Amino acid sequence: MFFLRQPPKMRTLLILGRVSSLPTIWSNCLAGWWLSGGGNWLSLVWVTFGCSLLYVAGMFLNDAFDAQYDRQRRVTRPIPSGAITEREVWSWGLGLLVLGIICLAVMGLVPAILTLFLVGTILVYEAIHKAVALAPVLMAFCRCLVYLIGASVAARGIAGLAIWSSLALGAYVVGVSYLARKADTQLSMEYWPLLFLAAPFFLAWLVNEKVIFHPVGVIFVGLIVWVLLALRLALWSTVRNIGYGVSMLLAGIPLVDCLAVGEPTHPISWLFVAWFLLVLVLQQRIPAT
Repeated sequence: MFFLRQPPKMRTLLILGRVSSLPTIWSNCLAGWWLSGGGNWLSLVWVTFGCSLLYVAGMFLNDAFDAQYDRQRRVTRPIPSGAITEREVWSWGLGLLVLGIICLAVMGLVPAILTLFLVGTILVYEAIHKAVALAPVLMAFCRCLVYLIGASVAARGIAGLAIWSSLALGAYVVGVSYLARKADTQLSMEYWPLLFLAAPFFLAWLVNEKVIFHPVGVIFVGLIVWVLLALRLALWSTVRNIGYGVSMLLAGIPLVDCLAVGEPTHPISWLFVAWFLLVLVLQQRIPAT
């Protein structure tokens, strides 16, 4: 299989692109599109492709901007280990960024405007995320914009529930990103930012009356269990493994989107579950962070 025996250069590119989390981008686009009325599947596929390019570009640029930091503290990363040159990483990152902009700009004015905001946020995040404590908010804003780009090509445009669901997802990402920042440090942790992980559950409770007794309750309970397992491994086990807990929470993003869609009996829910499982499989070969 392709992901079992990659050439060394290809594996380096896959690691730089953090492609194990790529299905979470597809999930965000689908959820935004579905909650705004669905419509033309080809439009969804095209914006998903464009957002995927921007995601991978952002991951490449993350290593490019962090090259000096990695040389000091994470010498196994591709640039300091010598697997690829810093110049190559910059070239890949900027090239993919331009391609993603072109793909999304041709979809209309609203997707083009959202894309400019997304690209700007990506660049600002990559430039300052090591120095600014509020960087997780920028990461969350990126995810919100991906969600809204998917919604922007749907039949009803950007609908109300898509906006609220994007904000709930963004809050979840704030919690994940905060935890991820602690993986590289030995600093003490404040637990209150992890409360942001509860935002999707709060929204589902508001949208679905008696959510536990609603069909969506299966997703609701399943996702709660998954999040608690991730936090247990990251924070409450004998040997804390924050990195693995973060990987689990990232894998849970398609389930967050499935909860937002709230259609557990519809075949579309199986797509979200399939992407969740795909992320778990890919994480066995390509690190999520």
